[in-house]
Amino acid sequence: MSVQAYDPLAGERTPEGPQFDVFLAGTVFLDIIFTGLPAMPAAGTEIWAEGMGSCPGGIANLAIATSRLGLRTSLAAAFGDDDYGDFCWRTLAEQESVDLSRSRRFEHWHSPVTVSMAVDRDRSMVTHGHPAPMPASEMIGKPPPSKAVIVTLSPEEPLGTPGSSCNWAELAHRDGALIFADVGWDPSGAWSSDVLEQLSICHAFLPNATEAMAYTRTDTPRDALYAIADRVPLAVVTDGANGAMAIDSITGEEAFVPAPRVTALDPTGAGDVFGAGFVLGTLCRWPLADRLAFAEVCAALAVQQFGGSLAAPGWGDIADWWHEVREAAGHSGAYGSSLARRYAFLDRLVPTVPVGAVRRAVATIARYADVGIPPKSTPEGEDPDAPRVPAQKE
Repeated sequence: MSVQAYDPLAGERTPEGPQFDVFLAGTVFLDIIFTGLPAMPAAGTEIWAEGMGSCPGGIANLAIATSRLGLRTSLAAAFGDDDYGDFCWRTLAEQESVDLSRSRRFEHWHSPVTVSMAVDRDRSMVTHGHPAPMPASEMIGKPPPSKAVIVTLSPEEPLGTPGSSCNWAELAHRDGALIFADVGWDPSGAWSSDVLEQLSICHAFLPNATEAMAYTRTDTPRDALYAIADRVPLAVVTDGANGAMAIDSITGEEAFVPAPRVTALDPTGAGDVFGAGFVLGTLCRWPLADRLAFAEVCAALAVQQFGGSLAAPGWGDIADWWHEVREAAGHSGAYGSSLARRYAFLDRLVPTVPVGAVRRAVATIARYADVGIPPKSTPEGEDPDAPRVPAQKE
């Protein structure tokens, strides 16, 4: 059975509309993930992991998460000419249907690699890489028309500053794209509030609670949310297992949604999956509470799997989960009934999801899973003689 695409924005599309729903730029890593470790190895010792996965990481986490949800996604990134780069390019372009027309292959450039070790629901990482041979803005030029772009705010390369590698996002904004921003951990501990000045051209900001409180100098996630809402039309603060809260100043909505109860095995990419779900809900113009709930369940489904980017759910996974929740609602207690009520909006969506809709993949170089599409023509910059990713079955 071939995989069928599901387009949640089908009713929103027009012939003159943007070519893509989401445009992204950043660094793609090859992630090698060891799972089921009893402990971190002591110096001079060797331990065996119960499992291992390999998949594209870094900005690929977000690109795969958005594409899995049916958003037409384009990514600009540098790829090496080594086998790691071949694997990441093939996985993104062929298996995950991510457009790479703004990406480039570079000779003699080593693909960045991260080794992640998961121990007791936490992880430690070792990374090796070199700066990209070309700045993102030079690689991209004029961004393709898109409904949204997603960027990470940085004090080193501030959004909207001449010469910044983030200038492509401002160009996209001028052409009508909504800017959804997040922010990374500040290892310096400065948490400069100057970073928040970049929100002046952003539509939405989605930090986690720790980042939000640090940058706004507040003591609670709720206070941080209000401070952010003074700066950006759509403010979101995620708080892990506690859920997420948001204020949409455009619609006048304010909402808090608890996270579904799950056993988190690997948090890799959970924030990216949440962001992908929230962007989709915003582009679909869903009520704020539904956007948060959808993003939460996407992240919850991802963290129950090992494998980083390839653990991101597709609509097939979401449909499976909703059918289970709905069927269990009458005999699973107050929590089950509450979950069914909170996600009742999925009844409007799931019946239209094809039976063979996209589902998550197995994270390994040696075997591909059921999210692929039949191989297409050689993408720009790829070796036409390179091994192809096979079409996959359900």
